[in-house]
Amino acid sequence: MSAPVFYIPHGGGPMPLLGDASHAGLIRFLKALPQQFATPKAVVLISAHWEESQPTVYAGTAHPMLFDYYGFPPETYQYRYPAPGAPALAERIGTMLHQAGLNCKRDNARGFDHGTFVPMLLVDPQVAIPCLQLSLLKGLDPAAHVKLGLALQQLRNDDVVIIGSGMSFHNLQAVWAGEQPQLRAASDQFHQWLLATMSDQALSAEQRLTALANWQRAPHASFCHPRAEHLLPLHVCAGIAGGTAATVTFDEVLMNHKVAGFSWH
Repeated sequence: MSAPVFYIPHGGGPMPLLGDASHAGLIRFLKALPQQFATPKAVVLISAHWEESQPTVYAGTAHPMLFDYYGFPPETYQYRYPAPGAPALAERIGTMLHQAGLNCKRDNARGFDHGTFVPMLLVDPQVAIPCLQLSLLKGLDPAAHVKLGLALQQLRNDDVVIIGSGMSFHNLQAVWAGEQPQLRAASDQFHQWLLATMSDQALSAEQRLTALANWQRAPHASFCHPRAEHLLPLHVCAGIAGGTAATVTFDEVLMNHKVAGFSWH
């Protein structure tokens, strides 16, 4: 049986770990996520907050913390996520990418960024599951991220859970503008396009992956993602899932805009 794949929102900075009221639905969702899978050998997490010139994986036996947010309370810089690494899995990922004609770098030193440790401290508060991060690609080419995912489909047969951590709406200027009906109307159109694209059983795998590769043609795409890094973990996940239809697992307002999460089982 294949291990599941998830694309999740990780919220605003450390706010889920602070119990922020506006993140209550997301906190419940992340805490309940382990109900959808048995304890895996490892988690491979694709964070919106790491980009490299070529695919790069954490290959150390342990990694430190990377507090890549600013202006939050002092306690948010004291979190610890001492997840063990998975060097053998990192090597396997490198081999799989090499077989697909992609180079792969190993990273032994970079810390877990908040796209990883914030959701994972809610998903796995006992820090019992080995975890490694897989980078996005500089240039943010959507088709390249689909291809990256397609090269890693076999991971699901290795009892490895894959999590893409981003946000399906990520325009911080719009978030900071507060509740604005005209902005919400625009983001709702993109949200509905994304839900339909990911979950419509009538679409073929090729049609779905092509739509993702051309996501910028969707309604108000550039407004919802002035920069694509928070959406592209979804492309990697969809590729790993072979372009099959996803189940919508999260569909709530988060910081004034609808945000989506998806799973493949």
